[in-house]
Amino acid sequence: MMFLVISDVHGRERVIEWANRIASELKVDGTIVLGDITRFGPPEWAGHFLGQIRQPVYAIPGNCDPPGVVEWIEKTAICLHKKKMKVGEHTFIGMGGSNPTVFGTPYELSEEEIERSLRPLMERDAILITHAPPAGMNDLSFSGKQTGSIAIRRIVNEFRPKAVLSGHIHEAPGIVMEDGTLFLNPGAAKDARAAILTMNGRIQARLLDRLVEY
Repeated sequence: MMFLVISDVHGRERVIEWANRIASELKVDGTIVLGDITRFGPPEWAGHFLGQIRQPVYAIPGNCDPPGVVEWIEKTAICLHKKKMKVGEHTFIGMGGSNPTVFGTPYELSEEEIERSLRPLMERDAILITHAPPAGMNDLSFSGKQTGSIAIRRIVNEFRPKAVLSGHIHEAPGIVMEDGTLFLNPGAAKDARAAILTMNGRIQARLLDRLVEY
């Protein structure tokens, strides 16, 4: 299976046609949206965006999405927030929002709440889909500070998912392999960044930021 992975749309209308074009050209099986679909709302814009993506869409909210975005994801896509499901031969587990930030954004959760929500869902070798990255993985801000979630990192260390897909930190796109887990930050879709995730026996990813443009 092959998926287009995007994050941090932040209400940019032009991402719709761009994402559909890439997905069509590469013949992906679906699109995974890692949150921050809107820029502080309105929640219904998330439904507008997701409803126009032509492939099956798996989505979670981000910290810049008001909590009401979850309802619109459920109406127009496959919502993974605080859920797990089988997709092909793999288990997808999702967690939207983020750990606390200095900006006081609409959908921030304590590290305790993140761990309390994720732990009952977890199993080994899953595909973990979060908005916030695990601490220490693709999470360096422009100031050089690590901004990822300690709770997600603790969960990863314990359950060793096959892949962790996260957005949130626009300036830290990248792919890292550590202890058998692939960590992917596709970058911000608002800046014409995306990634492809392939799951055909092996888990592979590649960034598309230098291959496609608006």
